[in-house]
Amino acid sequence: MAASSAVTRLRQLLADESKIIVCPGVYDGFTARIALREGFDALYMTGAGTTASRLGQPDLGVITLNEMRGNAEMIAGLDPAVPLIADADTGFGGSLMVHRTVTEYIRAGVAALHLEDQPTSKRCGHLSNKQLIPEAEYLDRIRAAINARARSGGDIVLIARTDALQSLGYEAAVSRLKGAIALGADVAFLEGVSSTEQARQVCEELKPTPVLFNAVPGGVSPDLSVQEAQELGFRLIIYPGLALSAVYQAVREAAQKLKATGTQAVRTGESPRDLFNVLGLQEAVALDLAAGGRLYDKGV
Repeated sequence: MAASSAVTRLRQLLADESKIIVCPGVYDGFTARIALREGFDALYMTGAGTTASRLGQPDLGVITLNEMRGNAEMIAGLDPAVPLIADADTGFGGSLMVHRTVTEYIRAGVAALHLEDQPTSKRCGHLSNKQLIPEAEYLDRIRAAINARARSGGDIVLIARTDALQSLGYEAAVSRLKGAIALGADVAFLEGVSSTEQARQVCEELKPTPVLFNAVPGGVSPDLSVQEAQELGFRLIIYPGLALSAVYQAVREAAQKLKATGTQAVRTGESPRDLFNVLGLQEAVALDLAAGGRLYDKGV
């Protein structure tokens, strides 16, 4: 299985030390299409958003590999040239399941995934009282991912994430990341960074390995702009709640207006055609015409 152009592109971006890769969080085809239209270098598929949109449940380890992989495959396929970084939670089980997860993500066209050191009954990284697996077990998880990549014949960027900071402290968390890097992880992800000083320290200590910042407004980490994150030394920044939060607020307000007034908000210049154009309406029409179809020859 040849390495995809998306993985190659992501590795090229990571090799440019003057650049920070900005990844808006998306969770379905619609939000991914909107982000793609804005021209970002990469996308991030949030596990919390995937769980919310597909299951209507909180991020508490209830989603399965097949549900996550299927969602990632659909998003990655919308524009295979744009790298998709996808949450892979804990790998969904022991070493054999981690092996399967990495292999499935590679086959799905995912450019990068991150694996964490919580047990399979995990929870969102910005909730409290997270449990952790022992460091040796976590490194076995990373080793299984490295082995799966090697055996696949393909490629994927492996991001080692640790949630150990809050309960075990900085030194223990960084020890886990250094162990994962020594095994072959490409990127480090210290979840729940609590200050700018700590952020700068971890980026400096793990050089030359790129470090990822998880931007969660209202979470446990400082709210950093892209420029601030780059100045601290981060090489990637993900916004997992970007679409989820915006959709929650907009739909809630629209639902409240409908309930209270019996009407829905009308936005000037907005039509079903505009929405469908974001989703690829014109490209679909062109594909049909190119194949000799006549269903849309008079327009839509």
